[in-house]
Amino acid sequence: MRNGGSVRVMAGATGVALLTVCLAACGGSGHPDTPKAQGGNADAKPHAAPLKRVPDIGDRLWKQVPENTRQVVAVYGDGKDSADSTVALYEKTGSVWKQRRTWSAHNGRKGWTTDHHEGDKRSPVGVFTLSDAGGVLPSPGTKLPYTHSAAFQAPHYWKKSYWNDFDYVIAIDYNRVKGTPPNDPTRPQGQTKGGSIWLHMDHGSGTSACVSQPKADMEYLLRTLDPKQHPVVVMGDKADLKG
Repeated sequence: MRNGGSVRVMAGATGVALLTVCLAACGGSGHPDTPKAQGGNADAKPHAAPLKRVPDIGDRLWKQVPENTRQVVAVYGDGKDSADSTVALYEKTGSVWKQRRTWSAHNGRKGWTTDHHEGDKRSPVGVFTLSDAGGVLPSPGTKLPYTHSAAFQAPHYWKKSYWNDFDYVIAIDYNRVKGTPPNDPTRPQGQTKGGSIWLHMDHGSGTSACVSQPKADMEYLLRTLDPKQHPVVVMGDKADLKG
């Protein structure tokens, strides 16, 4: 079923095959990397001062943010080849932006790319809308359309620390059809351009292309992002974001 902010329930038997589309992009179809010890994920203090635009985003990418967008999830990668990043949520009120919250995260285990392809283990740099969510767990109260399904379950031949990666996911609208469940396999630009790139739960190390973060922060995003505010994610390594 689908209403504004509705919950879509997908039967496991129907959806199990769809999970395979995310195995390479979000966790890898082979053996994921051994996770490193995870440091503290306490929130840094948000900027109190109003901003004219989201900081450290250059004109090239900022011009791609739709004029009606009032929520931006900014993912600042530590470096071109780094799997570590910082996420911040910015919201616009009137003509000014304000940072609401920030936390640590992980991106593709080999870093970032401006020309993402299937299997390159790098997250794509760019501006992407956020339209659909889902997961193994029931919706925590999201306004985004949410597909609750066991089909999101990570396979148990992965390391145990990865089993909860897809308890909550938010689809990044890269090479996918908006308005469909996050694990819909359709890739309009073709398979070689990759796809099924999500915001999802963290396992303590880099992903194959997704952006992962702690459960509390995923729940926060799911409860806060509002389709009426036309949310987007602006993501990349710090140098490319400023370029």
